[in-house]
Parts: sequence; structure tokens; C-alpha cells
Amino acid sequence: MAHESSWDADEALTAVYTAHYSSLVRLGALLLRDTGAAEEIVQDAFVAMHGRWHRLRDPHKALAYLRTAVVNRCRSRQRHLVVVDKHLPKSLPDEPSAEQAVLRTAETDRVIEAMRTLPEKQRTVMVLRYYGDLSEAEIADTMGISRGSVKSHAARATKSLRQVLEQSTHE
Repeated sequence: MAHESSWDADEALTAVYTAHYSSLVRLGALLLRDTGAAEEIVQDAFVAMHGRWHRLRDPHKALAYLRTAVVNRCRSRQRHLVVVDKHLPKSLPDEPSAEQAVLRTAETDRVIEAMRTLPEKQRTVMVLRYYGDLSEAEIADTMGISRGSVKSHAARATKSLRQVLEQSTHE
């Protein structure tokens, strides 16, 4: 008993820390593949040991206690990360950058301007086809024209849009 009281927690832990901190961090880093997390775990193990120093039966086994604490805390952290990964939301699609959004808006504006140059029936067919996502039959029913007329208007509109957009690109 007299031996335990002479073994001061601050002095003992300072000695163990100085001698073994780096090797304990390496141990944790090898288990976690994350040096920062390993450093936190080792620090937490030292803090916990300091708080329980008076309960340690054999102060000479402090290093073994710390190794066990580091391994157990690393395993606990790994289990926690598995659970966190399991409950992460599915990855969201990448958002376009501000530049991409501006370019897309500019391109959309060019297409809208080009659409305004089309005759009404051609413009209506293109809007119903690409914006309304209607089939040729649905467009024909909606406009009261034949499917052949829908195909014809779509072909002419596509050709006209291509020409107008190519001209605006070269300007």
C-alpha cells in the first residue's frame, strides 16, 4: 500500500507519456488508418487512466493498460464508423459549379431565342415534344393534326434551330 501512495499519478503518467506516447499513436494509427483520430484516442486513454490511477492495482502495468485501452477505443471507433457509414444518406448528384450554371442558363437563353424565330406550329411541336415530353401521337391529338404533320414540323424546326444556333455561335 505504501508503494502505491508513493507512486504519484502525475509523475507516473508523465513518464509513461514521454516514453510511450508515440508508439501508442502508431498503434492506433495502424488500426484506424487515421493519425488524427489515433492521437485523440491515445489522449483520451491517458486522461481516463489519470482519473482512475488510484484504482490501478499494479502501476507498473500502466503501459499494458494503456495499450488495451487504445486497442479497445480504436475498435469501438471502427464499429461506430461502420454504423455511421451505414446510415449516411445516399450520395447526392454533384451540383454544377456556378460557372456551369451560368453557361447552361446562357445556352438555354440562346435556345429560347432561337425557338422564338420558328413558325407557331413548329414551335408548338417542339415545346410539346421536349418540354411536355409527349409522343408524336399525343402531339397530333393535342394539336389536331396528323402524325405525319408532327414529324414534318419537328424536322423543319430542328433544321431551323440548328441553323439559327450555329449562326449565333459564329457571331
